[in-house]
Amino acid sequence: MNIRAVRVEDLAGMQDCNLHNLPENYTMKYYLYHALSWPSLSYVAEDHNGRIVGYILAKMEEVDEQDGQPPTNHVPHGHVTSISVMRSYRRLGLAKKLMLQSQEAMSSIYRAAFVSLHVRKSNRAALGLYRDTLGFTVKNIEEKYYADGEDAYAMQLTFEQ
Repeated sequence: MNIRAVRVEDLAGMQDCNLHNLPENYTMKYYLYHALSWPSLSYVAEDHNGRIVGYILAKMEEVDEQDGQPPTNHVPHGHVTSISVMRSYRRLGLAKKLMLQSQEAMSSIYRAAFVSLHVRKSNRAALGLYRDTLGFTVKNIEEKYYADGEDAYAMQLTFEQ
């Protein structure tokens, strides 16, 4: 397995991985926006044939999430938009490695104070990774966050500065 920064030519493989594994899907334009805006925050995991078997799509938050306006005392922080690993490559630690790589870049390059993400309340495996392995805490529950009406845990991990 090889984990490396995303390149534009990886985007179709990332989208394929997303479509196979997650109910929330994104347009190619959205992947491209992340890759071009924050090239050091998104990573892919590729197998020995160079096939994308996992990815993390991340960004720095630019506006206040409450009202959509640029915040007055903005604390730089990252956000994990999406992370996915193909089923046959799970339980190998790839999601953890992808998360740690992106978190390190958020902290060291952008001086992020913390990283946030959303996870389905029903996704026990992801919740275990975020809370038990990586140390995220649940900040609140966002009701009906997902298109199918499922609630999400809004989670956060504060970086040591």
